[in-house]
Amino acid sequence: MKVILRRDVENLGSMGDLVNVKDGYARNFLIPRDLAYYASESAIKKLEGEKRQKLKRLAQEKVNAEQLANKISELQISIQMKVGEEGKLYGSVTSAMISQELAKKGFDIDKRLITFDDTIKTLGVFDAKIKLHPEVSTTLKVWVISEEE
Repeated sequence: MKVILRRDVENLGSMGDLVNVKDGYARNFLIPRDLAYYASESAIKKLEGEKRQKLKRLAQEKVNAEQLANKISELQISIQMKVGEEGKLYGSVTSAMISQELAKKGFDIDKRLITFDDTIKTLGVFDAKIKLHPEVSTTLKVWVISEEE
Protein backbone atom coordinates (compact mmCIF):
# COMPACT_ATOMS: atom_id res chain seq x y z
CA MET A 1 0.00 0.00 0.00
CA LYS A 2 1.29 3.45 -0.86
CA VAL A 3 1.06 6.13 1.81
CA ILE A 4 2.32 9.69 2.16
CA LEU A 5 4.13 10.42 5.41
CA ARG A 6 2.87 13.35 7.50
CA ARG A 7 5.85 13.25 9.88
CA ASP A 8 9.33 11.79 9.91
CA VAL A 9 9.20 8.08 10.67
CA GLU A 10 12.42 6.40 11.73
CA ASN A 11 13.67 3.73 9.29
CA LEU A 12 10.92 4.63 6.82
CA GLY A 13 11.23 8.18 5.51
CA SER A 14 10.74 11.86 6.13
CA MET A 15 7.69 14.08 6.00
CA GLY A 16 6.15 14.27 2.53
CA ASP A 17 7.73 11.06 1.20
CA LEU A 18 5.65 8.62 -0.80
CA VAL A 19 6.47 5.15 0.57
CA ASN A 20 5.26 1.63 -0.08
CA VAL A 21 4.45 -0.31 3.11
CA LYS A 22 2.50 -3.44 4.01
CA ASP A 23 -1.25 -2.97 4.32
CA GLY A 24 -1.43 -3.92 8.01
CA TYR A 25 1.40 -1.56 8.97
CA ALA A 26 -0.38 1.32 7.26
CA ARG A 27 -3.88 0.52 8.58
CA ASN A 28 -2.90 -0.44 12.14
CA PHE A 29 0.05 1.83 12.90
CA LEU A 30 0.76 4.72 10.53
CA ILE A 31 -2.72 6.01 9.74
CA PRO A 32 -4.28 5.76 13.26
CA ARG A 33 -1.33 7.68 14.72
CA ASP A 34 -1.57 10.40 12.01
CA LEU A 35 1.89 9.52 10.76
CA ALA A 36 0.64 8.98 7.20
CA TYR A 37 -2.40 9.13 4.94
CA TYR A 38 -3.53 7.10 1.95
CA ALA A 39 -1.82 7.98 -1.31
CA SER A 40 -4.72 8.64 -3.65
CA GLU A 41 -4.20 10.21 -7.07
CA SER A 42 -5.30 13.63 -5.85
CA ALA A 43 -3.07 13.40 -2.78
CA ILE A 44 -0.06 12.48 -4.93
CA LYS A 45 -0.69 15.44 -7.25
CA LYS A 46 -1.08 17.74 -4.26
CA LEU A 47 2.17 16.36 -2.77
CA GLU A 48 4.05 17.00 -6.02
CA GLY A 49 2.80 20.60 -6.07
CA GLU A 50 3.84 21.10 -2.46
CA LYS A 51 7.31 19.67 -3.20
CA ARG A 52 7.77 22.10 -6.10
CA GLN A 53 6.79 25.03 -3.88
CA LYS A 54 9.11 23.80 -1.13
CA LEU A 55 12.04 23.54 -3.58
CA LYS A 56 11.40 27.09 -4.81
CA ARG A 57 11.22 28.37 -1.24
CA LEU A 58 14.43 26.56 -0.26
CA ALA A 59 16.25 27.94 -3.31
CA GLN A 60 15.15 31.47 -2.42
CA GLU A 61 16.21 30.98 1.21
CA LYS A 62 19.63 29.84 0.02
CA VAL A 63 20.04 32.93 -2.19
CA ASN A 64 19.03 35.18 0.72
CA ALA A 65 21.45 33.38 3.04
CA GLU A 66 24.30 33.80 0.54
CA GLN A 67 23.62 37.53 0.27
CA LEU A 68 23.53 37.84 4.07
CA ALA A 69 26.75 35.81 4.33
CA ASN A 70 28.51 38.23 1.96
CA LYS A 71 27.43 41.20 4.08
CA ILE A 72 28.44 39.56 7.36
CA SER A 73 31.83 38.40 6.09
CA GLU A 74 32.78 42.04 5.43
CA LEU A 75 31.95 43.00 9.04
CA GLN A 76 34.18 43.13 12.08
CA ILE A 77 32.78 43.56 15.55
CA SER A 78 34.49 44.43 18.80
CA ILE A 79 33.44 43.26 22.22
CA GLN A 80 34.63 45.01 25.37
CA MET A 81 35.39 42.74 28.31
CA LYS A 82 36.84 43.16 31.80
CA VAL A 83 40.41 41.95 31.86
CA GLY A 84 42.44 40.47 34.70
CA GLU A 85 46.12 39.73 34.89
CA GLU A 86 48.06 38.73 31.78
CA GLY A 87 45.20 39.67 29.42
CA LYS A 88 42.82 36.97 30.64
CA LEU A 89 39.13 37.79 30.63
CA TYR A 90 36.74 37.59 33.53
CA GLY A 91 34.39 35.08 31.94
CA SER A 92 34.37 34.38 28.23
CA VAL A 93 32.90 35.76 25.05
CA THR A 94 29.66 33.95 24.21
CA SER A 95 27.64 33.56 21.07
CA ALA A 96 24.86 35.60 22.73
CA MET A 97 27.23 38.57 23.02
CA ILE A 98 28.12 38.32 19.35
CA SER A 99 24.44 38.02 18.44
CA GLN A 100 23.72 41.22 20.40
CA GLU A 101 26.53 43.09 18.65
CA LEU A 102 25.23 41.93 15.27
CA ALA A 103 21.74 43.08 16.26
CA LYS A 104 23.12 46.56 16.96
CA LYS A 105 24.43 46.58 13.38
CA GLY A 106 21.06 45.48 11.99
CA PHE A 107 21.60 41.73 11.59
CA ASP A 108 19.18 39.43 13.39
CA ILE A 109 21.24 36.25 13.88
CA ASP A 110 20.23 33.60 16.41
CA LYS A 111 22.92 32.80 18.97
CA ARG A 112 22.59 29.07 18.26
CA LEU A 113 23.90 29.63 14.73
CA ILE A 114 27.20 31.09 15.99
CA THR A 115 30.09 28.77 16.89
CA PHE A 116 33.78 29.07 17.79
CA ASP A 117 36.75 26.77 17.39
CA ASP A 118 37.70 27.29 21.06
CA THR A 119 36.23 29.31 23.89
CA ILE A 120 37.36 32.93 23.81
CA LYS A 121 39.02 33.79 27.14
CA THR A 122 41.81 36.18 26.08
CA LEU A 123 42.18 39.48 24.28
CA GLY A 124 42.74 39.34 20.53
CA VAL A 125 41.14 38.69 17.18
CA PHE A 126 39.04 35.56 16.69
CA ASP A 127 36.90 34.01 13.98
CA ALA A 128 33.29 33.11 14.69
CA LYS A 129 31.52 30.75 12.30
CA ILE A 130 27.91 31.54 11.48
CA LYS A 131 25.76 28.90 9.81
CA LEU A 132 22.95 30.73 8.02
CA HIS A 133 21.61 27.81 5.96
CA PRO A 134 22.43 24.11 5.75
CA GLU A 135 24.60 24.87 2.72
CA VAL A 136 25.74 28.42 3.56
CA SER A 137 28.07 29.54 6.34
CA THR A 138 30.41 32.46 6.84
CA THR A 139 33.05 33.72 9.26
CA LEU A 140 33.03 36.92 11.27
CA LYS A 141 36.07 38.69 12.75
CA VAL A 142 35.58 39.32 16.47
CA TRP A 143 37.93 41.74 18.24
CA VAL A 144 38.03 41.25 21.99
CA ILE A 145 39.29 44.42 23.66
CA SER A 146 39.72 45.65 27.21
CA GLU A 147 37.06 47.91 28.75
CA GLU A 148 39.73 50.36 29.88
CA GLU A 149 40.84 51.17 26.31
